[in-house]
Amino acid sequence: MADPVRIVFLGGLGEIGRNCFCIEVAGRILIVDCGIMFPEVDMPGVDLVLPDFTYLRERADDVEGAVLTHAHEDHAGGFSFLLRDLSFPIYGSPLSLGMAKSRIEEAGLLDRTEFVPVHDGERRMIGPFDVEFVPVTHSVPHAFAAAYHTPQGTILHTGDFKLDLTPVDGRRTDLARLGEIATRPGGVRLLLSDSTNAERPGFTPSESTVGAALRGLFREHVGKRVIVASFASHLHRVQQVAQAAIGSGRRVAFVGRSMSKNVTLAREMGMIDIPADRVIDVDDAVNYPPGELCIICTGSQGEPMSALALMASGEHKYVKVGREDVVVISAHAIPGNESNVSRVIDAFYRAGAHVVHDGNAPVHVSGHASQEELKFILNLVQPDWFVPVHGEFRHMVHHAELAEDSGVDPSHVLVCEDGDAVTITDKGMTVALDAVPSGYTYVDGIVSDIGQGVLRDRRQLAEEGVVVVFVTVDKRKSEIVSGPEIVTKGWVYAPEAEELLEEAKEAVRAAVVDAIEGGTTDFETVRRNARRALGKFISERTKRRPAVIPVVIEV
Repeated sequence: MADPVRIVFLGGLGEIGRNCFCIEVAGRILIVDCGIMFPEVDMPGVDLVLPDFTYLRERADDVEGAVLTHAHEDHAGGFSFLLRDLSFPIYGSPLSLGMAKSRIEEAGLLDRTEFVPVHDGERRMIGPFDVEFVPVTHSVPHAFAAAYHTPQGTILHTGDFKLDLTPVDGRRTDLARLGEIATRPGGVRLLLSDSTNAERPGFTPSESTVGAALRGLFREHVGKRVIVASFASHLHRVQQVAQAAIGSGRRVAFVGRSMSKNVTLAREMGMIDIPADRVIDVDDAVNYPPGELCIICTGSQGEPMSALALMASGEHKYVKVGREDVVVISAHAIPGNESNVSRVIDAFYRAGAHVVHDGNAPVHVSGHASQEELKFILNLVQPDWFVPVHGEFRHMVHHAELAEDSGVDPSHVLVCEDGDAVTITDKGMTVALDAVPSGYTYVDGIVSDIGQGVLRDRRQLAEEGVVVVFVTVDKRKSEIVSGPEIVTKGWVYAPEAEELLEEAKEAVRAAVVDAIEGGTTDFETVRRNARRALGKFISERTKRRPAVIPVVIEV
């Protein structure tokens, strides 16, 4: 009887981002990806969201290593936080490791890990884990699918992928290798496959189609400066923008720290080809006419303080946008970022610029497989069991339906969520629901896991405001020395509500007087009475519930 194999999902199931799961064999753990997620609108002040690492912390000594399928932040951005508590080597392509290393180095955690490069088609033992790395095409170069050869058969994880037949670098998804893995004895016991575009019919267009659209844009806007925003990791997109710009006689400037670092790394590794004599520093851009310039920058998601956002607000040190500019947003808004992107677009139009985005021109294509590609993989691999991963819940449900339509036994198709654990044995596969902690870990600045209580307070402040009442009491004489004085933010505008505020002060004064004349010497009780009286007054008069903070000063 073969040893069981366990898979624990820590993030990425039911959401876009936080992709992370682990495989357990013989008591050892192999982490697969560790990503971040953009905060949603109901997470005020949060910078990013991580998986809950409790399970991994509790079994830190059992972690053998980690596999990084590709360098996107939703798969790699969490390592710089996890490595604060654990130490393990990371396996991935040289490019993926190089891009991940930058974040880890910034966190001062290079001594907590070892970067182990692996290459297309390589098969490597990582402790008890027999891992085969299969090249796939995605929107960042050198992404991998991975086949984990376990005591319970082969577990195939596609990673993020698409079937691009004309990729920019010629590196296609290795369908022959996937088919060969599927035809080995035992086949594929379990398939874990990217669900992001499971609702989208047809095929995802090739990345090379964007190049044609970009060349047309440069021809159309002769004499104008072109500013193109893209993900810094989307090096094939950057290559195509640069080629189109240089082909139209322009020079290129890279703006944004991550953009500059990634382009430098990719050029050093020979993964993109941009002639050095056509690249200028952005502070030299003023020396060239608009029609001879192309600026490639970060900020395609409208992130505050990104290069594009600073340009939109007129705060960028070197780039002032006006009527001589064409701004191209060569990306699709990640769920949750739509309002930020719309705000940036509006700001550019107000400045007189022309804005091109995927809503009005074919300047972006997805890096994820659509329905026909997903069905192709399902038919090629013919897995015994199937679990859709990487997507919102509706995406995974649609992917499950595609699997059933493709011939997978419906009883062998499981839609899991974060925190679930799958155990594979000789008899089949079972799921333990909510087996491990899987909540959100919030990062605000350098503080991680600020907690639901803090978020709840922030939401209340955003929705209802805050009212602070100050009153000074002489404890020996049992009388009010000064106040009450009320300061309010977000409840009423004080200059326009003087009469209401005077009534509120009287309500607090009466409550405090009643308390101290009744013999109360516990000033916590006085504060409680003041809070209760003011809260009741506000609720009765305005039907609102701001945060009420009483400050009772003793003299």
